[in-house]
Amino acid sequence: MKSPQKPFVEIYADGACSGNPGVGGYGAILKSGEKSKELSGCDPMTTNNRMELMGVISALEALKKPCSVMVTTDSTYVMKGMSEWIEGWIKNNWRNSQKKEVLNRDLWQRLLKASEPHEIQWHWIRGHNGHVENERCDFLAREEIKKCRKSFGVRACEKA
Repeated sequence: MKSPQKPFVEIYADGACSGNPGVGGYGAILKSGEKSKELSGCDPMTTNNRMELMGVISALEALKKPCSVMVTTDSTYVMKGMSEWIEGWIKNNWRNSQKKEVLNRDLWQRLLKASEPHEIQWHWIRGHNGHVENERCDFLAREEIKKCRKSFGVRACEKA
């Protein structure tokens, strides 16, 4: 008996930060056929790289079954981390090439777990270059920064 083909999902994700560290937001779009879903969130004290990771993580964690996925990101950090660096980090007990602890290990491990059931292709695009979905994700991330500032207060979101 032939196994059914995995559904194909396109994921677009972006993160933003006002101050680095500072208040941050992320946005993601999932598309499958005619269906589309947007996700976003914020953190009152974070970094841009953490928000870039959270955009992809939130989208992958939203998938309910194994899929064939194309992740499009403007973050070389996320793309290279998952396609080039992560195997070495794991092999070296989460140490980078300079033998230092990998930054954002908690999110890399979460992304790795969220990726496991899926077949993923990673695609990098230049940010702020007119790519419709990337621009929308950037907008969602920046709107989350505004919401976060209102929810937590500007002082709680600014670097001390």
